[in-house]
Amino acid sequence: MQQRLDKIVASQGTLSRSEVKRAIRSGRVMVGDRLCLDPSQKCDPEQSVICVDGAPLAYRAFLYIMMNKPAGILCVSRDPKAPTVLDLLPDSLRRKELFPAGRLDKDTVGLVIITNDGVFAHRLLSPTGHVVKRYQARLDAPVGVRETEAFAAGIVLADGTRCRPAVLRVLPQGEGLRTEVEITEGKYHQVRRMFGAVGRRVLALKRCAIGGLPLDPDLTEGACRELSEAEKRAVFEMRE
Repeated sequence: MQQRLDKIVASQGTLSRSEVKRAIRSGRVMVGDRLCLDPSQKCDPEQSVICVDGAPLAYRAFLYIMMNKPAGILCVSRDPKAPTVLDLLPDSLRRKELFPAGRLDKDTVGLVIITNDGVFAHRLLSPTGHVVKRYQARLDAPVGVRETEAFAAGIVLADGTRCRPAVLRVLPQGEGLRTEVEITEGKYHQVRRMFGAVGRRVLALKRCAIGGLPLDPDLTEGACRELSEAEKRAVFEMRE
């Protein structure tokens, strides 16, 4: 589809539209083998070779990024007072329109998907999609059958909010302190509040999977990479 040249270039990096216009007018952008000085010129980014400062523009309409979020980082697009997950992205993956598709609280670590595809994010986050999110939690006191059954029935939080039924598993060799939880919602601090409702405090929390997409074990905390096509599909392959 034909688009304005300045719009195409601006969508692929962190430059503003006005900065891109200046770059084009100063002779820094070529389309094919022709120097282009008109920001309004239209071309098809899927068919045209566009070069900025001699480097080909690897056009992608949407990005889908897996990040292993560390503790202490905000899971929002931007914050004037604290670092966010977008601040951890390398220059090659920075886009002005990126946002985290769903949030983890500041002290929770693990899988975050960052994208600029609103349709994908809505499908992932909508409660009607029933996409499973899997967490591992370390607790201050053991849990057992009573707590497992309470999660399965639907926990009622301290403020009266009823959560959808969830899966609680006690992991082996953890003496009831290490657990795995599967939920299909994303309420504020939900997993911590669910454990609070059964008298337990979460000491550490990690999101390990979204749908059928597990966190890449080779990603160190703070690292990220793009999702493959198969991984994008896997997000929606495990539902309630």
